[in-house]
Amino acid sequence: MDFQIPDKLYYKIGEVAKFTGIKTHVLRYWETEFKSIRPNKSRSNQRLYRKRDIELILRLKDLLYNQGFTITGARKKLREKPAKSVGKSVAEPSATDQLALPLAGSYDPKMLKEIRQDILRLKKSLEVKL
Repeated sequence: MDFQIPDKLYYKIGEVAKFTGIKTHVLRYWETEFKSIRPNKSRSNQRLYRKRDIELILRLKDLLYNQGFTITGARKKLREKPAKSVGKSVAEPSATDQLALPLAGSYDPKMLKEIRQDILRLKKSLEVKL
């Protein structure tokens, strides 16, 4: 990661969105999906993130967008000990390898169910209520 997070105690959601490249509505959605992302709130009810929250969001962004994890898979990965996630093991398939697995005929019904649930949750969060 080339980006250096400015040294402050708290960051508003707009600043976090700018630093991470994640839109504010996605950050709020991730708060509902990942219990470890819990920013404090000011008296005016603004979200106040700490540096560790931003680091977690950047890690989560990498898992979801670069490594191809589902939300459920990223949740499991975040529960692992940090030592395991520092270096990528040789046996761990890349995101492209993971995408190619179902084409080889090895469908995991449990994984497909989790993916479907993730898609439905995401669709529900993106619906505009009139």
